[in-house]
Amino acid sequence: MQYSEQMTKPAAATLANNPKAQQANAYLRTKVMSASPEELRLMLLDGAIKFAQQGREGLLQKNYEQSFTGLSSCRDIVFELMTTIRAEINPELAANIKGLYTFIYTQLIEGSHEKDVSKVDKAIELLQYERETWVMLMQRLVEERAGSIAPVPAHADGAKSISVQG
Repeated sequence: MQYSEQMTKPAAATLANNPKAQQANAYLRTKVMSASPEELRLMLLDGAIKFAQQGREGLLQKNYEQSFTGLSSCRDIVFELMTTIRAEINPELAANIKGLYTFIYTQLIEGSHEKDVSKVDKAIELLQYERETWVMLMQRLVEERAGSIAPVPAHADGAKSISVQG
């Protein structure tokens, strides 16, 4: 299914009648298509945080449509992050990260169902921490690729380091 087919008719009509929205959509499409795997993951984390914050605002304002939309979009992204982890590189690390994403996903579901802002706040806190960690990893990769620092050695037990390369 094409992107335009996935949009609702009102959303497609709004996009068709709004040149600024068309430019923003074209910019985003170009940004996604030219991004590295590391940048794509960062974009997903940014989107998850943005949607979770929108859902949180909806809960606070008792705007349950906004809450549902924001938290559902965040859950979709967290699920995508969780299911794209490559366990063959470092199974233990992959299991830990999947556990973290599962916890975040559960917090989002429970926060939405129970209308509990504290659970959504916990999910946002963890997503922000994950984003900060990811940015540090991206900076480390840039330095390694530039040759200014040595790559992280394999673990003492012989396990391999995780790779973010696609």
